[in-house]
Amino acid sequence: MIDTGDAQDAERTWCLAEVDIFCDLSEKEMEAIAAAAPMKTYTAGEMLYSPTQPCEVLFILKRGRVRIFRVSADGRALTTAIITPGTIFGEMVLLGQRMYDNYAEALDDAVVCVMSRTDVHRFLLVDARISARITAILGRRLADLEQRLSDSVFKSVAQRIATTLTTLTTAQPRPGPLRPGARHPQIALTHEQLAALAGTSRETCTKVLREFADRGLIRLARGRITVLDSERLQDASG
Repeated sequence: MIDTGDAQDAERTWCLAEVDIFCDLSEKEMEAIAAAAPMKTYTAGEMLYSPTQPCEVLFILKRGRVRIFRVSADGRALTTAIITPGTIFGEMVLLGQRMYDNYAEALDDAVVCVMSRTDVHRFLLVDARISARITAILGRRLADLEQRLSDSVFKSVAQRIATTLTTLTTAQPRPGPLRPGARHPQIALTHEQLAALAGTSRETCTKVLREFADRGLIRLARGRITVLDSERLQDASG
């Protein structure tokens, strides 16, 4: 018989073990951090934070995907990051960079571990190994944001959609013993969700996806897009 308390402890620790910044921590260190980072569930479409409901916590994504975006004065949304399992977010505020104009939306039903500002400083920023990795993550996020801003100005809608599909494909978890890789990557998104990520309308997105499907780049199904030819899709991204 499995003790439910031990199972819950293992579940909390696993949440952190999948995160790169914690890769070389001891079991004791992992347990201490896990105790300070309780899990929370969000349903697809639910906001984790917004300008009207800012927060100063670190999120560790265990399951699902989260979209980080901003909204301009004229109502246009710019996706600044797509968070996948095993990744942290919300760290900009914790490191003194005020990002209160950001929204975080669960693209799927999501499970996160949540750590307060106090515990982030207590457990993470005092550890040179972890703080260096967080700094590297910030650098990658800023580079990604710069690329997305450039794409929004210089790329066509079709190129942006191809870029988004390519990004989502390469961001999927790596295959392993418990997660065998599929022959063709699949992306679980509606046309409306993909349009929001690419910064266009649902109607335009649907038209472009059908063109890609006619060219044999992708296969469309309800709420799911299968990438059939990654190389040609990347070429289409410009």
